[in-house]
Amino acid sequence: IATAVSRVLGFVRDIVIAGFFGTAIYAQAFVVAFRIPNLLRDLIGEGAANSAIVPVLTEELTKKGKKEFFALSQVIFNIIFWALVILTVLGMIGAPLIVKLIAPGFFSDSEKFQVTVTLTRVLFPFLILVGVWAYFMGVLNSLGYFAAPAFGPCLLNLSMIMCAMWFGENVFGLATGVLAGGFLQLVIQLPPLYLSGWKMRLTKEFSHPQAKKVGILLVPRALGSCVYQVNVFVSTILASLSGIVGEGAVAALYYANRVWQMPLAIFGIALAQASLPAMSKHVAMKDMDKLKDMLLFSLRGLFFILVPSTIGLMVLAAPITKVLFERGAFTSYSTGITSSALFFYAIGLVACGGTRILVNAFYAMHDTMTPVKTALISVGLNLVLNITLMFPLKLGGLALASSIAATVNFVILFILLEKRIGYLGARAL
Repeated sequence: IATAVSRVLGFVRDIVIAGFFGTAIYAQAFVVAFRIPNLLRDLIGEGAANSAIVPVLTEELTKKGKKEFFALSQVIFNIIFWALVILTVLGMIGAPLIVKLIAPGFFSDSEKFQVTVTLTRVLFPFLILVGVWAYFMGVLNSLGYFAAPAFGPCLLNLSMIMCAMWFGENVFGLATGVLAGGFLQLVIQLPPLYLSGWKMRLTKEFSHPQAKKVGILLVPRALGSCVYQVNVFVSTILASLSGIVGEGAVAALYYANRVWQMPLAIFGIALAQASLPAMSKHVAMKDMDKLKDMLLFSLRGLFFILVPSTIGLMVLAAPITKVLFERGAFTSYSTGITSSALFFYAIGLVACGGTRILVNAFYAMHDTMTPVKTALISVGLNLVLNITLMFPLKLGGLALASSIAATVNFVILFILLEKRIGYLGARAL
C-alpha cells in the first residue's frame, strides 16, 4: 500500500516535471545529474540494506538477541555514514568529469553541460540522506517494521511536487525539493527506530566480528550493482547521441522507465523487500523447504500481476504516455519517443520482477557472488544489443536491449538456484 501511494505520487511528480520541462535541455540535465546519487544509493545505500545488512542482522537477532543486534547495527551505521560523506565530497569535486563520462553528448552544448554539472553538485548531498534512510530501512525490516520505510518515498515525491509547483521552470527549485524530501523520508523512520530500542549516535566504533561479514557480502553486491548500473549508463551515453537516436532521448527514457517501474515497484519491489527477512530466517534455521515455498509463493503472486501489466503497457503505451504527460513543454514528439521506449521496456517487466525475488534468495543464503556473475553476462549482452538495435529502432532499441538482457539474466538465475536448492515448482509457477 505504501509503495502504491508513493508510485502514484511519483506519477504526479513526473507529470508536473514533464509539464514544466518536457524533454528539453533542463529535463535532460536533471535526469543525468540525479542519476549519479541514485547509482551510489543503490551501490552502498538501498542495495546494501537489502542484500548485505538484512541477512546478517536477521541472523544476529535470531541467534543472539536484541542486545547484540543493536551493537552490530551501531557499528554498521558508523561505517556507512562516513563512507557516504566521503563519496559525497569526492562527487561534488569531480562533477565535471562525471558528467563527461556518463553524458558525452552533452559536452558539445556548453549550456547543457554547465547546467548538468551544477545540478550534479547540488544533488550529491542527497546521497547521504538516502543512504542513511536505506540503512534505517534495513534495521527496521530486520525487526519486522515495514510501514515507515515504505512511506518515506511518499514524502520525497510530495516535496518535489511542491517545490516544482512553487519554483516553476527553475530546475534548481526541483533540486531543492529532492534534498528536502530526502531529509523528510529519513526523519519519518526515527520514531519506530527509537521505539524499538535503537539509539542513533556517531561513535568511534568501527569493528565487530559480524560487521566483517556485512563487508564480505557487500563487496560482491556493490560489484553486482555496478554491473547493473553499467546497463543504465550505457543507455544514457547512447541516448545522449541525439544524431543517432533523436533529440530528447535521455529524458524520454527516464519518463518511460518511470511508467514501467510502477507495477514493478508496487508488487515486485514491495514483495522482494518483505520476503527477504523471511527468506533469511528460513536459511538461518536451515529450513530449505520453507525457503522454496516462499520463493514459489512470491513468484506466482508477482507474475499474476506482471504478465497482464506487460500486455497492458505494450498495447496502451501511446495513450498512457499522452494522458499522463502531453501538456505544456511535453509535445506530441515527446509522446512519440517516450511511448516507443515504454513499449520495448514492457517486454522485460516480468523478468525484472522475478529477478529481484531470485536474487534475494541468493542474498538470504549469503551468496552475493552468483548474481554478480549472471549480471556480467547480462551487461555484456545488453551492450552488444544496444549498439545493434539503436540504429534500426532508435530509442526503442535501447529499451529492447535492456528487456532482452533482463530476461536472459532471470532464466540463468532460475536454473542456478534450482541446482542449488532443488526443484522450485516450475510447473506450478
